[in-house]
Amino acid sequence: MLRQVHPPVAAPASAGLGKTVDWQPRLAKAKGQTKHAALTERIIADIDSGVLKPMDRMPTHRDLARDLGLSVQTVSLSYREAERLGYLSGEIGRGTFVKTRVTERAGRLMLDRTPDEVVDLSIVRGVYTRAHEEASRAVLGALASADNGAFMSACRPIAGLDPHREAARAWLKPLGVDAGTERILITNGAAHGLFLALSCIVRAGDVVLTENLTDHGVIGLANVLGFNLRGLPTDEEGVLPEAFEAACQAGSPRALVLIPTLNNPTSHVAGAERREAIAAIAQRHGVFVIEDEVYKPLIDTPLPSISQMVPDLGFFVTSFTKTVLTGLRVGYLVVPPHYSIRAASILRVTSWSGAYLLAEIASRWIEDGTAQRLLTVQRNEARARQRVVAATLGPHIASTHPLSLCAWLKVPAHWTEDGLVRSLAERRVAVTPSDPFIAGSNHGGGIRICLGGHFSPAALTQALTTVRQTFEQLPPVFDIGAIG
Repeated sequence: MLRQVHPPVAAPASAGLGKTVDWQPRLAKAKGQTKHAALTERIIADIDSGVLKPMDRMPTHRDLARDLGLSVQTVSLSYREAERLGYLSGEIGRGTFVKTRVTERAGRLMLDRTPDEVVDLSIVRGVYTRAHEEASRAVLGALASADNGAFMSACRPIAGLDPHREAARAWLKPLGVDAGTERILITNGAAHGLFLALSCIVRAGDVVLTENLTDHGVIGLANVLGFNLRGLPTDEEGVLPEAFEAACQAGSPRALVLIPTLNNPTSHVAGAERREAIAAIAQRHGVFVIEDEVYKPLIDTPLPSISQMVPDLGFFVTSFTKTVLTGLRVGYLVVPPHYSIRAASILRVTSWSGAYLLAEIASRWIEDGTAQRLLTVQRNEARARQRVVAATLGPHIASTHPLSLCAWLKVPAHWTEDGLVRSLAERRVAVTPSDPFIAGSNHGGGIRICLGGHFSPAALTQALTTVRQTFEQLPPVFDIGAIG
């Protein structure tokens, strides 16, 4: 079961819309620079520096024009330009909001390359054991001595070779998804599948709903595809049905993207009744549902699929990267029946097809039981590592799950998130604060630690002990303002 030390307080239906900030910038207009360009520059600078925060409601055009002695047209031009650049989002009848962005700072929080001396708890990945190494060597050896022409020389069909889609169908059934192969596309991981699903149904300016803390990939896609991402309040089972209902009544959201099972970063798991409630609301309001179920194979208790409950509105995404083998970037996307052709055409222009070689490995492992065996290893390792987390960091845990590959930690009252990240980095431990995951307000903040990878029990225990000891220390002088 999900461990929730301090369950989140349900926010009102209007939560996530942001507050109007008391923002009165000083404009420094360069010679020859227009007033609206100077204001746009100030907006961007204050968002980048954190003066203006994600989901803050900007002053109205008229109010800001009055305060700065500018024309309403000048402010409108500045807001429009900042919106075009991805910094603001205007919503009819609601106002203009600071847009959640995947910034360079957020990118730095999750290491792209990890120095050997750093213990990297900043990225979610599957565990890697001797069993994974042996399975990889065995399948590569088998491929080396086989006739591989059937998949190595093929470049069609775009959606995936028929045997690979049949194997995908077998893998999906225990996950609660029973779909014909014509609705299944082979993708290059779950992130690719999520992009395809959103590209099928979302246009620039559309409203897409998600959890108030969600995977940073969805936030990045909002910037790439130009839709307005709005975070909804959650509890220990994920999105609150009443918040979803209120958002549907208040506007016309195009889609809901959610991670119902072992959400990243909070590890919440939606039970059957919660999934049914979400599906009923989506069906009633005609809202598409995209289930990112990359972690669902880890759960050994059957749970229904929301997309199966709304077959004409539901997309289902999963992959092997978090549950079988991190380097096996094979994903499966299940689309509504009337979106098969559209999804395949978008797949063609983005990557032509999934990688047939990786799909062949995944298919062989599904058929001979290797995938299920490695999945069992993942579950056992996740349980063992979560026991170490509970024993070492118990009082600091905000939420986690016995089968999760990460844990969400509370920030001690005397620390700031950034201060903790810096201090842990000085101790050669990399973690991630809440910044990359924020899609809505009233989330409470936190620090995510990840437990996958090739850690020995001793190395993991030592890293978590360092985290605990840092949490229990007073911050250095530069962070002491957090104490109050």
